[in-house]
Amino acid sequence: MHRPSTLIVFSLLCLGQLGVSRPEVPRRRTLQPRRTNSMFINPPALPGIPTAQAVAALDNPLDTDNIQADILAGMHKNKELFFFFHINDPATFKTKLASNILPLITSTTEILSNTTQPITAVNIAFSHTGLVALGVNDDLGDPDFVAGQFNETGTIGDNPSLWDPAFAGTNIHGVFLLASDTVDNINTQLASLQSILGTSITENHRLQGASRPGDQEGHEHFGFMDGIAQPAVNRFTSPVLPGQTPVDGGTFLLGGDWDPVDGVPARTSWAKDGSFLVFRQLQQLVPEFNKFLTDNPLDVDTLTPEQGSELLGARMVGRWKSGAPIFLSPTHDDPDLANDKFRNNNFTYLVESNPEPGTENHFNQTNCPFGAHIRKVHPRGDLDPSVENSHFIIRSSIPYGPEVTSAEASSSTTSVDRGLAFVSYQSNINNGFVFLQSIWINSIGFPFGKVDPTIGVDPIIGTVGGGPKNISGLDPAVFYLNQSDPVHDVVIPRDFVVSRGGEYMFAPSISGISFIASA
Repeated sequence: MHRPSTLIVFSLLCLGQLGVSRPEVPRRRTLQPRRTNSMFINPPALPGIPTAQAVAALDNPLDTDNIQADILAGMHKNKELFFFFHINDPATFKTKLASNILPLITSTTEILSNTTQPITAVNIAFSHTGLVALGVNDDLGDPDFVAGQFNETGTIGDNPSLWDPAFAGTNIHGVFLLASDTVDNINTQLASLQSILGTSITENHRLQGASRPGDQEGHEHFGFMDGIAQPAVNRFTSPVLPGQTPVDGGTFLLGGDWDPVDGVPARTSWAKDGSFLVFRQLQQLVPEFNKFLTDNPLDVDTLTPEQGSELLGARMVGRWKSGAPIFLSPTHDDPDLANDKFRNNNFTYLVESNPEPGTENHFNQTNCPFGAHIRKVHPRGDLDPSVENSHFIIRSSIPYGPEVTSAEASSSTTSVDRGLAFVSYQSNINNGFVFLQSIWINSIGFPFGKVDPTIGVDPIIGTVGGGPKNISGLDPAVFYLNQSDPVHDVVIPRDFVVSRGGEYMFAPSISGISFIASA
């Protein structure tokens, strides 16, 4: 079992008050080798994570010694395993959680430098039924968490018959998140955890994620750079890049006077610095997606059919595959723009108009369709920031599954499972994931108030029951007066992203894990 020696562990023994006394966290018991390289990928297009020194220099920084590593660090892992389990013997599990697992839990402070990163980072989260199994019945103030994701498939637009049986019902009690730079490191750590916990748990499901190889590092399986538009978390993100939206930490973390739901109902004190984790296994039908683009190139005079297909994909997503936003580069990819993190996120969808300021924004889709994926989930300028900011999530997702095989590419048919292990963190599941999925992504009218009231669902992850979906605005040649006529819509014949299930979890703080172990 490989773990690093670090002075940061000492700080876990001496942290301040959280409204209740912070329980002591045992030291790691053996000296382990330090890393010489980071476990994170670092594509130039993505905003980096701050250094521990930069966070410490902020005024009243978040308690990164107490917050689990995955919550704030975002989408930068090289390899990550999600190991879902059921608790058979709560008493034994809690004993092992306190004595053996808690010392392994990786804090945010530790993850911010390769000199303090463990060989394999370990985080843990619990479902509502998992907390109840462990004798923790406190109200965390989140009805969606209590209900579980399987009971909300209708709300979020999933087809439960397509779910992996492991996620059906509420049988999953917890999940270990294991991150490193090699699968071998992860497997070694997992074997150690299984040896420690023995028969006190049973495996429900596992999903191995990995950054894609070579020049596809940071790209999801459709080929698009993912994770550029993460919010800037106040009291943590430093520096804040142009275009990053500063959002209060209470949008993502429970507790304290900055928790927007604090006191309605009152959060239990041990939940402070924890976050609700939404996990979803999203299968991507890549060969079918590619064939759709090939068969339906946008007819633009200056472009070849291949370029017209590339443009259609970019307008569906809202970015070119490099990550360059189509709003800033509407007709061609611009890798230099994509790789410039000071420019690639620094824009809004507002278009100046004359003589009536703002009116053009109701019909102008020349540079970016109203329904483009990144506009659906982050409608910068289409809404007042005070409306949008409460719905931000921190995404910490990672691709899973192998690259497309030659046989799949030639037949345009998926035969090997691949996709995105979607992870988001929020302090309120309904304000975060559920709102985004049900009100914005799956709404044919959002963004509201445009010339076409039937824009269509999100062309990438929106769903209307799996069948064809009409999306307006994807063709930049359609004049604005014709946008509401369905004859000009692009018809997407099926869902190219299919939910195979998931669960709502709670990722406690390190002191919260100690509380759960002693409950």
